[in-house]
Amino acid sequence: MTSHLTPAPTSAHPRRRTVVLAAAATAALAPLTSLGAPAAHAAGTGPAFLHGVASGDPLPDGVLLWTRVTPTPEAVPGSGLGAPVQVDWEVAADKAFSRTVAAGSVTASAATDHTVKVDVRGLQSQTPYWYRFTAGSAVSPVGRTLTTPGHDARTAGVRFGVVSCANWESGYFSAYRHLAARTDLHAVLHLGDYLYEYQSGAYPKAEEVVRPHEPRHEIVTLADYRTRHGAYKTDADLQALHHAHPVVAIWDDHEFANDAWSGGAENHTAGAEGEWAARAAAAKQAYFEWMPVRASIAGTVYRRLRFGTLADLHLLDLRSFRSQQVEVGSGSVDDPERTITGRAQLDWLKSGLAASDATWKLVGTSVMISPVAFGSLPAHLLGPLTELLGLPEGGIAANVDQWDGYTDDRKELLGHLRDRNIKNTVFLTGDIHMAWANEVPVHKATYPASGTAATEFVVTSVTSDNLDDVLHVLPDTVSLVAESAVKAGNWHVKWLDMDSHGYGVLDVTAERSQMDYYVVSDKRNRNATAAWQRSYRTLNGTQRVERSYQPVH
Repeated sequence: MTSHLTPAPTSAHPRRRTVVLAAAATAALAPLTSLGAPAAHAAGTGPAFLHGVASGDPLPDGVLLWTRVTPTPEAVPGSGLGAPVQVDWEVAADKAFSRTVAAGSVTASAATDHTVKVDVRGLQSQTPYWYRFTAGSAVSPVGRTLTTPGHDARTAGVRFGVVSCANWESGYFSAYRHLAARTDLHAVLHLGDYLYEYQSGAYPKAEEVVRPHEPRHEIVTLADYRTRHGAYKTDADLQALHHAHPVVAIWDDHEFANDAWSGGAENHTAGAEGEWAARAAAAKQAYFEWMPVRASIAGTVYRRLRFGTLADLHLLDLRSFRSQQVEVGSGSVDDPERTITGRAQLDWLKSGLAASDATWKLVGTSVMISPVAFGSLPAHLLGPLTELLGLPEGGIAANVDQWDGYTDDRKELLGHLRDRNIKNTVFLTGDIHMAWANEVPVHKATYPASGTAATEFVVTSVTSDNLDDVLHVLPDTVSLVAESAVKAGNWHVKWLDMDSHGYGVLDVTAERSQMDYYVVSDKRNRNATAAWQRSYRTLNGTQRVERSYQPVH
């Protein structure tokens, strides 16, 4: 089994090699601008593009394009209403569209919520392109995208925006706006929790909600998930991000329900909320309709992208195949029959890492792989961290929703890296609403003597609550104590920030991979500013983390 997105050879005849895939989604709220051009919006009953445009999963010769057309005002996301409508698409080598390189038509229908996906091939490698859609007299915003370097191309560097955990009700997506404004990114990597499933006022509490979810109830059905995706896609900053850069996305749990596993979720009540299999299928269908993501052969999001000989990017699905989370302290976390990846995916990852000839092996993982014990924290912080991280009452040591709850899979993977002498593996992680820079020890108990197998950079949340939000205190007034306690009990953790919200920028060159951490001034302020906070890097061949004292840009 493989989900490797193998690029086809570049053709001199891009129109002849264009492949078109159609899908569909939800709609209705407010058109926005893209790259300075206003989105066309029909004030009457004709089609409109209300959810922007997007691109994703770039290849050396192609990219996946996405939009959603609202054929009539009542054909809102999840409604099932609206007749089929023809949507034309166009890709150009310039923003003015004076040099069209590919074009075609596809039909959007209610069967796929009037979303459109176009898998365009025959493009030139490492080249920017502009794209747009039309339906009747309506013209979409213009998006910009970028193909990747050729499979065997040597490239000086590649740079990614890195984000995770964007809860609509917790704040505004200004982190996306600041990434959209950058002109130096090859792509944006979204590590999961692109949206949240909760009913309005459940997380955060009603009195702390910045803006309410739609629908207001917890999403369970296909219509619900489509409606929630559609609501998120009306955010101006989210649209700006998609309009400016290709996005490479994986899901975590909240695209389904909190602490999802292969047979259920903590936030799913069988019977009252239907069967889990039906809910998970609805969530996946809506996700693939609404996101510029290619499904793997396995029908999930684990897949592989390549950026020349510099970096292979292995993307994981840690929800579809995992065993149910267990209680900490039961000993079951070490059960070799339990898995976070599933056998097929773990074998796929191991073989891909071993076969890679790229300088860097980047692994997008939605939950943290580094072992972390929280038991050394002061008693007055255990309660808030229990709430934040989902730890058992009493402050027991590990977060079993992470790789800490599936130690046999981790042992096998890290042993594979060590035994095969696979260098320069960097895990890129979200989920935990904190920023971390970690060395990944082969054996935590004997670190540093036993050495490291990899490094890990964890980005904080875009908006989702972290320690200062839970405690309702100013940043750094309490968390510095907690951060010091965590580092004292986990020597491989070189830095963490429990308070900030923002994003990362990963810069990869032959010499090093460096994560620059940026923070936004106030997630509750739509016009929040962003500032560089810190940088950490791992040098080629070292499997170590060190501080860098300036950002790459």
